[in-house]
Amino acid sequence: MELNNEPQTNPYNAGYNQQVSPIISVKEWMLMMLISIIPIVGIIMMFVWAFGEGNPTKKNYYKAALLWSAIVLVLYILIVVLFLGSMFAAFGNM
Repeated sequence: MELNNEPQTNPYNAGYNQQVSPIISVKEWMLMMLISIIPIVGIIMMFVWAFGEGNPTKKNYYKAALLWSAIVLVLYILIVVLFLGSMFAAFGNM
């Protein structure tokens, strides 16, 4: 059995070069998170960072954050409606 020390190449990915996005520093993450917690400015900036031009890592993070925010908002509304419905049903029979 003969050992070959040459690196293996994949013929299917011969011309494929993936572009690497720049690294976001801890300082930038801290600043973005600080801006995100400001009530109205944070929501606006989340949309700007999610759908504007820029770093793909930042865009994906804020798209996921907006998706989680939408899920939590829908659950919150559902719980409030169910709670108010049960309150009206309970006090409506008195």
